[in-house]
Amino acid sequence: MNSSEKLREAEKELLPIFSRIDAQVKQNLKRVLDALRRYRVGVHHFASVSGYGHDDLGRDTLDQVFAEVMGAEAAAVRIQFVSGTHAIASALFGVLRPGDEMLAVAGAPYDTLEEVIGLREQGQGSLMEFGIQYRQLELTDTGEIDWEGLKTAVRSNTRLVLIQRSCGYSWRSSLSIADIEKIVQIVKAQNSQTICFVDNCYGEFIEDREPPAVGADLIAGSLIKNPGGTIVTAGGYVAGRAELVEAAACRLTAPGIGSSGGATLDQNRLLFQGLFLAPQMVGEAMKGTHLTAYVFDQLGYPVKPDPFAPRRDVIQAIKLGSPDKLIAFCRAIQKYSPIGSYLDPIPAPMPGYESELVMAGGTFIDGSTSEFSADGPLREPYVVFCQGGTHWTHVAIALEAAIEAIGFA
Repeated sequence: MNSSEKLREAEKELLPIFSRIDAQVKQNLKRVLDALRRYRVGVHHFASVSGYGHDDLGRDTLDQVFAEVMGAEAAAVRIQFVSGTHAIASALFGVLRPGDEMLAVAGAPYDTLEEVIGLREQGQGSLMEFGIQYRQLELTDTGEIDWEGLKTAVRSNTRLVLIQRSCGYSWRSSLSIADIEKIVQIVKAQNSQTICFVDNCYGEFIEDREPPAVGADLIAGSLIKNPGGTIVTAGGYVAGRAELVEAAACRLTAPGIGSSGGATLDQNRLLFQGLFLAPQMVGEAMKGTHLTAYVFDQLGYPVKPDPFAPRRDVIQAIKLGSPDKLIAFCRAIQKYSPIGSYLDPIPAPMPGYESELVMAGGTFIDGSTSEFSADGPLREPYVVFCQGGTHWTHVAIALEAAIEAIGFA
């Protein structure tokens, strides 16, 4: 059976799942439409504000809309956040103080947070350098949350619990909203004052609720991932309890300025439109992950999550087992990208990452993973992480080339 036949077989098997995803998209889109209607969003909200950004009606209204969609008291959606990591760092520096402890409950954090915490590259103003302690609860041997260990993990000085929703560059399951709700309940039972903070990157619009709706105090993420709908050109967000959102905004701008500053320039229309498009784009990406998992599972490669398992983010991991296959896979995806198809991905260092990375990212927005992309660290067990996809048919076309490039396990 050739690659085209394998994909046609996969499509037939996955049609019931695709139908369920479409129903989820409809539910999430209705949530966005309800918020846009409640705050009477009109073309006047697209007007440009420059300079300090005072009295930016579009920006302030978008904050209200975004907060409602996320089930939060408040939100700060800003193009001044340069990445999801920047938004997360602003949140952490905003609420943590010397002597506080941050506890990561889902094992090691994503690579780019290691320098923020102070686990690598000392001397740049990490949390540890400001006297903030760090501890992590390791995952079980099966890659799951240590639920028993979590029940006694919170200490008197544990000011914040870090919950990383996505698997990152780890071979583990991402967290569902039910998992996050359970974590929050266990943490709050030990110390009701401990802040439950969720790194929400890659997880927005996967389910019908977001972490604040199940008790998370604060979340953060990138606008060039899920909530930007593939058209937002830059930025990130924080959402949650109003005082915590403001504390994070004061780290982005300055104390006394907080969320009242930050000009949106001419981006308001894109920010609103991207949020409107986001549920549909996430739905297509989810279809792409199911398709990718099914095909490579059939080829004999370990995949996570499994082909028919419910999705918890827009990431599909495939354990390829060799650096040559990792590079070949990314080259095939790049070849069928809309932008930079002529480029040849090669392993290279990237700021914030410990290992060299090989990346296929022919996206219209630099660094976006809402469009179909693939990357992975050049380290054992040589896992490629596929993300996004504006429509699953593009994923199918690119996968044909990837199948031909690496073949059976």
